[in-house]
Order: sequence, then C-alpha cells, then structure tokens
Amino acid sequence: MPAIELRAVRKRFTQPRPLSAILRHPLRFERIQVLDGVDLSVPRGSLTGLLGPNGAGKTTLLRILAGSISPDAGELSLLGIDALRHPRRALGKLGVVLGDERSFFWRLTAEQNLQFFAALHDLHGKAAKQRIRELAQRFGLEGELGKAFRNLSTGWRHRLALARALLHDPEVLLMDEPTSGLDPGAAERACGFIAEQLVAKMGKTVLLATHKLDEARQICDRLALLARGHILYQGSASEALARTSELYADRAEEPA
Repeated sequence: MPAIELRAVRKRFTQPRPLSAILRHPLRFERIQVLDGVDLSVPRGSLTGLLGPNGAGKTTLLRILAGSISPDAGELSLLGIDALRHPRRALGKLGVVLGDERSFFWRLTAEQNLQFFAALHDLHGKAAKQRIRELAQRFGLEGELGKAFRNLSTGWRHRLALARALLHDPEVLLMDEPTSGLDPGAAERACGFIAEQLVAKMGKTVLLATHKLDEARQICDRLALLARGHILYQGSASEALARTSELYADRAEEPA
C-alpha cells in the first residue's frame, strides 16, 4: 500500500483581474487549470522528489495533500485512508514543512512556538516538554529554544520548522522547497539530514517539492516530474533524470 496515492486530481483557480475589467464585465471569470488529472503514487519509506519548474503546480499539489485547499475532482488516500472523506484521520499522520516561516509567531521564542503547535496536536504539559526536548536534541536546537523566532538565522528557522512538523511523530512528511533561502553549504547539510536522518534512520516517507535538479539528484531515490498540470513520469530517480528536458519543453519553444 503506497503512503500517498492521488488519482485524477484536478484544480483550477480564478485569475485575478484589474478593477477596470471587473467593472466592465463583473460576471466574467477567467480560470487557469493548475492540476489537470494528476496521478501520483509515493511508496512507503521513500524519499520522492516532486520536480518541476516554478509555476508547475507543485505547491498546489502539496496544499491539497496538506488539507489547506480542496481539489475540484479526483481521489486522494494517505496510508490507505481516504483523505477527502476522513481528513482529520489522514492529517494526523502527516507533517508539513514549508519553504517560509509565515506560520510562526515572530515575537515568541522557539520553545514557545513549539509549545503552541504541540497543543494543536493535543500535546500538553510534561508530554509536550519531553517531546520538545527530544526534538531539540535531535536537531541541535537546545541553545536556540530561548531565542525569539525573529532573531533566529534562516538555518535555525528551517530546523525549527522540521521540529514542528515532527511534534506528533507523523509517518509522512511533505516538504515544499525545504532549502529555500539557505546558502549552498547549509542547503547541502539540510539535504543530507533529510536523507540520512528522516528517511534512513527515522523511517519517514518524504515527498519533497523542488525546482532544483541538483537537489533532486543528490537525495531522492524516486522522482515525479510535474509540468503543465500533469505528472509526465514517475519512477526511479536515475530514469527520471534522463527525461527532465520534457519539463521545460514548452519554455524552450517560447521566443526569446
């Protein structure tokens, strides 16, 4: 049974319009098809890269998996649970790591942030403190817990985001551009941690969205190539990398 399985998932959004266009034609709407029948299967225990150019729909797909938006059509299962019919059961097995820090409270300390998010997962008191201590030790955050989030470096913020995602010990992790904003050395260390710690040692299933080919080549054992709203190929990383030119076929045909 796959950790994640999507069948024929579709999503479109209404295009924003300038005020003048709205006044002229208030009932006219323009929609863009972002996902157009996506089929995706992520095996348990794998580190699968969702690779595609900017604007390919990677973040939209992850947001659907994370339950923050609903698909227009299609089926979605997480560890055998129908995530559309039983979203709370499915989301309890899922952790999410975003490429930014907008969901943290900037004036609170790192520890206070983790306590808040632990409470959202029904972790309170001694149980929450123990879990935060365990994760702080694993990520080397002990010296940063008392600092305000706004005073943490980008690298420490990324580690804190990982700790937050693991508070309830989920089996599956979604990562959206996890090395965004990191310098090359820090990005390489983050990739190594994901592959060696989260997947190899902790046994997590990771679906990682990225537009960076080198990053996908470095750590992923499987790849799904997403472009123009479709999965063009999914399978072993070595075979997928030979087809990455298909991701940018349309852009190559555009005039300079």
